[in-house]
Amino acid sequence: MRAYSDFAEVYDELMDNVPYEVWCENIAALIEEYGISRPADREGICGNPLSGEETSGEGIPGEETLLVSERNLVLDLGCGTGTLTRLLRQKGYDMIGVDNSPEMLGIAMEKNAEGGILYLLQDMRELELYSTVGTVLSVCDSLNYLLEEEDLLRVFRLVNNYLYPGGLFLFDFNTVYKYSQVIGDAVIAENREDCSFIWENYYHEQEEINEYDLTVFVQEEGDRFRRFTENHLQRGYTPDTVRRLVEQAGMRVIRLLDADTMGEVTDVSERVYVLAREQGKTLREDGSAP
Repeated sequence: MRAYSDFAEVYDELMDNVPYEVWCENIAALIEEYGISRPADREGICGNPLSGEETSGEGIPGEETLLVSERNLVLDLGCGTGTLTRLLRQKGYDMIGVDNSPEMLGIAMEKNAEGGILYLLQDMRELELYSTVGTVLSVCDSLNYLLEEEDLLRVFRLVNNYLYPGGLFLFDFNTVYKYSQVIGDAVIAENREDCSFIWENYYHEQEEINEYDLTVFVQEEGDRFRRFTENHLQRGYTPDTVRRLVEQAGMRVIRLLDADTMGEVTDVSERVYVLAREQGKTLREDGSAP
């Protein structure tokens, strides 16, 4: 059964406890500190990919000829209904959103009434862009849906391929600890005004995969409810595994953070931010990326 089909219509309502505004502020601050992409009103200033310090262009090889239009592009990989994509757009970033669910993208496009965001229907394992981008984001455990290390490595290599020289890859993942010790084999049920859901988790220890069955009841007319179910699989990863795969894909890990505390990663971290740097690309004489 394909995930995020019927679920898309109630996704935003059931995820209203997700602190997207806080995530947006944290992500924007990390891009500011470590990245090379800048909002439109600050495009003359970019960060130094070698030191993370803000400069006016000094210290970045070929900065005087960089193509600002590519350097400032930010890709939201696994953007879902586009809530975070839109918040970052409101901060002035030039955004692209990619997701493999047409239903989720349909809602994202409805939110994009004012325009300014390009949405693409793609499987991240087959990512194809028209140019390089300065920043790639992937949050809200989108990468945990990749159940094999080979698929994760494939995505990392594609990201590296499309990152502008010195570009930033910022993503999160749920840890093995979270699935095995926090939500594994738990049942979550909630009754809302016009919909209810039952979320049943089953943790498969040997495969380190969390399976959850989602049953949703949506009120349609009067006391009439429509029922639908979806089955989702997510794999937990360890920081060591993720670091190894990122480096194998050709990028350099520059920092790991506990995504909930924004502090150092511990054995009980449930969600981890990874910041990785593209390295090795050179610029053509006209300043464009190869």
